Order: sequence, then structure tokens, then C-alpha cells
Amino acid sequence: MDRLRYLVSLKPPKRLPMADMPGYAAEPSAYSTVSLGALLLHYLATDYFPGATPLDYALIGGLEFGAALLISPLTTILTRELGRNAVMGAGIIMFSGGFIAASFASKTWHLYLSQGLLIGLGIGAIFVPSIQVLPQWFLKRRSLAGGIASAGSGFGGLAFSLGTNAMIEQIGLAWALRITGIIGFVGNVIGALLVKDRNHIIKPPQLGFATHLLRRYDCLLLLSWGFTNLLGYMVILYSLSSYAVQVVGLTQAQAGVLTAVLNLGTGIGRPLIGFASDRFGRLEVATTLTLLNGILLFAIWVPADTYGVLIFYALLSGAMLGVYWMSVGPLCAEVAGLKEVPSLLSLQWLTAVLPTTFAEVIALYLRRPEMGRWTYLYPQVFAALAYLVASLFLFELLRLKRNGRLMSQMPELAHVR
Repeated sequence: MDRLRYLVSLKPPKRLPMADMPGYAAEPSAYSTVSLGALLLHYLATDYFPGATPLDYALIGGLEFGAALLISPLTTILTRELGRNAVMGAGIIMFSGGFIAASFASKTWHLYLSQGLLIGLGIGAIFVPSIQVLPQWFLKRRSLAGGIASAGSGFGGLAFSLGTNAMIEQIGLAWALRITGIIGFVGNVIGALLVKDRNHIIKPPQLGFATHLLRRYDCLLLLSWGFTNLLGYMVILYSLSSYAVQVVGLTQAQAGVLTAVLNLGTGIGRPLIGFASDRFGRLEVATTLTLLNGILLFAIWVPADTYGVLIFYALLSGAMLGVYWMSVGPLCAEVAGLKEVPSLLSLQWLTAVLPTTFAEVIALYLRRPEMGRWTYLYPQVFAALAYLVASLFLFELLRLKRNGRLMSQMPELAHVR
């Protein structure tokens, strides 16, 4: 009887209050203001920081992701002790402050601290507490809800990838950074005020480092998928526009459009993927998309030598390459159970630190300029193989699920779609 009462308490309400919905959409869209790609292209094209190398910019981009994820255990614990609003409020200040500080940067190390470390810490303090919330409100349409919410990162990225270039041309880099910080502050504050969690009902343990989950085979498979998946993701995210300029011979403006189309694909594709995940299975769809990312990279990006083909690839891959970010929450709930979502997500973020920090650095060292047209062949093969290997971990997880061997502590939730 106690077990029945417990399960009833975890059941999401039949309706999510509509007043809260903008918060779930506003949060991911605010993250997209990290328009690092457009900024890095400008730094490289204008030699804005004399003495800075492509390796510096790759490390700054990686540090932004890595710092956000590295503090996830601390953020999870602080959310448990201080509450979500306090942690997110601190994150918003760091996030916006990082952009404003970057606008005054005159040396490369200034950029490491502001655009790399400070913005990264801000993202982590905003992202980690908020991504835990959405799975609490949905059961049958959990992936669709996540897809709609995360589509904000696509449409926001579309606006900022175009807007950042326009602002740099019209008002200069410094004010472009300041305006980006201000808009990010407003968007994040709105989202933080509107989002509500159900922690008082679910009472998740919110452990910073849940060692008991590391002893579970299914959780290890999910962590391995995240690690290898993100190796491919980071290479595509940061190398596609550089490939367009250096190999295909496109202009900086055309490369900016390419990034915008990539974000457009994200905005359109993620709700559709969420719908498909709820219809055909979250694990099944994530497995298929991870595999397709590797196949399409070989089939389209490697031979791509025209603007049109790159636009097509950007639109298609934009919808799929971020499968990790939109699937990881629902998959954690499916594999480990709803109560363990914050704890397993904390492990996921720690696992993601190395690939997000160093994947583009690896790709940089794999480039072979002396090969001309095939300068990016080795980074492309590296990214494709990363996705293909990642799909193998999900295929094994799928096998466990179909054999009824997932070790979820909430098995009654695993089969619900």
C-alpha cells in the first residue's frame, strides 16, 4: 500500500499550468545567446587578439562547455541545499557578466577568464538546475515537451548567429557582446521566474556524485553514449563553418548563414524528434539518430564541396546532431527512474567535461592543411566514428530493454510512452 501511495505521488499532474510553460521555453533559448561561433570567426578573421592562435580559440570554446559541466556536482548539491532560484540567480549574473567582461578584453587570457570560464560557470549554474525540472511534469509526452523546450536553443541560436554578425558590423564587437549579455540576462530571469519544479513531491536525493549508479551496467552504457556522442557533436558544431571558409572558399557572411541554418534545423527538428520519441520509443529514436549522424557525416559532409550541399547538410544535421541534449533527460528517467534523474544527470555532465573541452582541440590537431581539399578529412572521420561507436552503446542498452533487463528502480515508468 505504501508503494502504491509513493507511485501516485510521483505521477505528473494531468495538465502543466500554462503559466509555467514559457519558462521551459525561455530557459533553453537563453543558452543560445552563447554565440561563440560567430565571435570566434570574427576574432580569427580580424586577428582581434594579436598572438592568439586557433588552438586558443578552440580551448576557449571547450572551456565554456567544460566549466559548465564540471561544476555540475556542486550545482546539484547547492540546488538541494539553497534552492533552484538562488543557484540560477548566481548563474545569470555570471553568464551576463562574462559577456560584459569580454567586451573589455584586450588580451587572450582576458578572453579565457570571461568568455571561457565565467560564461561557462554561468551556463552550468543555469542549465543544471533547470534541465532536471521538465521530466517531472510529463510522462506520456516527456520527449515532445523536451523537444519543444529545447527548440528554443535552435531558434534563439538562429537569431543570435545572424544578429551577432550584424551587430559587430553596425556597432562594433564590444557593444555586440554587451547587448548579448543584457538580452541573455533578461531571457534567463524570465525563464527562472516562470519555471517550477516538483521536488517537494518527488523528493529526489540530488546527489553530486552518485557512486551507486556507477555500479549499474545500464547507467554505464548511457554515460558511455554521452561521452562518445559529444566527441562528434563538438567537432561538427565548431568545424563546419571553418570547413566552409577554408576548404569550400565561402565568405565569413556565408559561413554565418550556414551556422544560422544549423540552428534552424535544431529549432524545427527537435519537436519532431520529441514527437517521434514518444511515439516509437525514446531509446529507439535516440539510437537511430545517433547512428544516422555518423552515416550522414560520411555520406554528405565529407564529399561536400559547394555552398548548397553544405546548407542541406547543416539543415539536416542541425535537427539531429544535438540528440544528446534533448534525449539525455528522458533517457535518464527511463533508465534510472524519476527520482534518480538529478543524480544521474550530474554524472552525465561530469562524463561530458572531457569531450566538450578537448574534442575541437583534437580536431584541430587532426587537420592536414597540406592535403588541400581534404584538410578536414581526419576530423570528419573522427566525428563520424564517434557517433557510430556511441550508437553501439545504445544498441546494447536497447537489447537490455527488450529483454526486460534494465535495472531501473522505477521499472513501471520505463515502458510508458
